[in-house]
Order: sequence, then C-alpha cells, then structure tokens
Amino acid sequence: MSEKDHSHQGHHPSRRAVMKSAAGLLSAPLIGKVTPANSQEKLKGSGSVVVYGYGGSATAGIRKTVFEPFTKETGITVVDVIADSAEPQVRAMNQAGRVDWDVAFVDPQNHPAMSQAGMFEPIDYSLWDAESLDGVPKSNRLKDAVVAFRSVTVLAYDARAFPNGGPKNWADFWNIGDFPGRRGLAQNPRHVGFALSANGEPPAERWPLTDDKFDRALRKLDELRPHITKWWTAGGEPVQLLLNGELQVTSCYDSRALNAIRQGVPIRIVWDGGNLVNTMWAVLKGGPNTANAQKLIAFVNRARNAAGFTLGTMLPGPNVNLLEHLPSDLTPLLNISKENASKVVEQDSEWLAAKRPDGKTNLEHIQERWLAWLTK
Repeated sequence: MSEKDHSHQGHHPSRRAVMKSAAGLLSAPLIGKVTPANSQEKLKGSGSVVVYGYGGSATAGIRKTVFEPFTKETGITVVDVIADSAEPQVRAMNQAGRVDWDVAFVDPQNHPAMSQAGMFEPIDYSLWDAESLDGVPKSNRLKDAVVAFRSVTVLAYDARAFPNGGPKNWADFWNIGDFPGRRGLAQNPRHVGFALSANGEPPAERWPLTDDKFDRALRKLDELRPHITKWWTAGGEPVQLLLNGELQVTSCYDSRALNAIRQGVPIRIVWDGGNLVNTMWAVLKGGPNTANAQKLIAFVNRARNAAGFTLGTMLPGPNVNLLEHLPSDLTPLLNISKENASKVVEQDSEWLAAKRPDGKTNLEHIQERWLAWLTK
C-alpha cells in the first residue's frame, strides 16, 4: 500500500495494516452511473486472473466492492494471493522464468528498476472508457503501470486533549508549549520532511531530500525528540495510541484515521504538509492471464468501481470522477478532494529510486542516515 507498516530500519511500512477498513463501510451503497453497454462489452471474458493483495480487511473490502462486481459483469474469476510485499516475489518469479501472478501493487520507488528490467506489460488504455481517461491524470497513467491508490501520512490528534482546538500544522506539532502532550512519529526516513515544514520551509521545496535538507530536518527533530514517546512501525498503532490516551498528537495514515473518524472516534486530522504516496497497479509480464489482468485494471479505474475500491479501503484511486459515486459526507474527508489534495506534498519517488555515485539509491542513503540518528 502506500506506506508499509514495518518502516523501522528504513524499510517501507506494511500495506497489510495501512489498508484495513471498517467493516460497516463495506455495506455502503454505490450511487453511480451505469457503464455504457459497448464499454462493458470490451471487458467480457472467461477464466481467471490472479491478483496479489495485502490480506486482512483490505483484501476483504476489495473482494466485496471490486472483485465480486468484476466477476459478475465480465465472467472472469479473481483469485487472491496474499503476501506482505509483492516486489521480492515478483523479482523471484521473473528470475525463475515462471510468473504465477497477473496483477500486483508496486511501490513507486520500486517501479523504475523493475520496469527497466522488463517485468511489466504495457497498460492497455484502449480498454478504458472516456470517464476513466478523463478522470485519471496523465501523470498517473504510465506506460506499464497506473496509480492504484493515494495514501497520505497526516498529522492526527485526540480532540479530547484539545477542547479549544488542536494543532493546525507541523509547526504546531513541534509547539509543546501551546499544544502539550506526548508525540508519536513513524520510524520512517521519508517523513523527515515534516520537520522541514515545522522549520518554515515551503512544501514545494521539501523534495528532493538533499544532505543539507536532511541535516536541517534532523536538527529540528533533535528539538522534539524528548517529547516523542513512540516511534511507531505498524499502521494501526497511531489510532490505537490516540484512543488509549498514550499519545495526544501523532503522524498517522489518513485511511486509518478516516476509518476511526467514520466510526465516531474523536480524532482530527490535519492535511497541511501531509506526505502523499501513489502506489501503482502493474500487470506482470509472463503472467498466466495477462488479457484478463488488463480488463481488471480497466474495470477498477472506472469511476463507479473506483468508488467501490475507496469504500472497501478508505484509499482513493486517482480518478477524480469517483467522488460523484460516493456518499456526500465522505467525499470531503478523502485525500483526493480538491481542498485536501491542494495541501499535501507528493513524495518524490523518482528521486528516492535514483542511484548515487556510490551505487546506493537515495532511499538507501537516507535510511542509513536515519538509523544512525535514531541509535545515537
């Protein structure tokens, strides 16, 4: 998913936890337009498609709101395979010359190297309807991958701890005097940009995380370190710690916070300066059912079906037209809404994936620096 939960030691956080959804939301009705018959006909087929998923309630939600309707409309059966991360398995299958999956989620910083190695099929955009092509930005429609969902790490706080109003930005997160309480942050080097925002640096200048910026971020983190009582690694931790009163303010995945808010939990989120990650769908080259995989990708990006994916996971895809097919009280809470989207900062995954003169990627470099700071 967007950010894996096992982010300690610089690895990505685990999607298994990020994409958990509220069971009650899965029964929410989809209010949408009927897909034109000629457009539906393109996706008709038979047989199956093998799709990687994160497991848990995330996969359960997608089954109910996407895969079951896909099978009903197309005649193609979806077979789930579950793993914590797709990339190691995809690389291993590719090297062995036997690819057993058809579709997988791919982290954006892993996409360039895997694409260059020829692991993905080109996306067949001729199967997409006009509403999908109109709603999904061109920047999210790559030659051999398309954004699957948007995940944002936001500032979240316990409303009970701040009856007169809580923090409004990352500078307030650092302001212990006016907003007292225990803090939590992810063990994730890609989130040091929050310290830059607290230091007054414009969001547009957060990336790339050059050595100079990383130095400034760590100095700012030095100021807050005595008040950080939890460096969390699992996506469910921040919400639970806020609920228990063990934290008053923390960073948090937006989908986790949104699930809690929809269930009446007194959590508030702040979008300003949030870290946006776009996780990709990819069709695996050499998979057993690539034609059906292309049809699934086209299906899930149609606005009505993209809304189903959001209801099942609380993570929106890139098709802005999905907002027309969701309950009106939900749309203002999503990271794809115009107001919220204007406040977040997209992670520079291309920079993270780029190689340095020493042969390491920028992500590997900042992971090493982060670990050195955490353990000093």
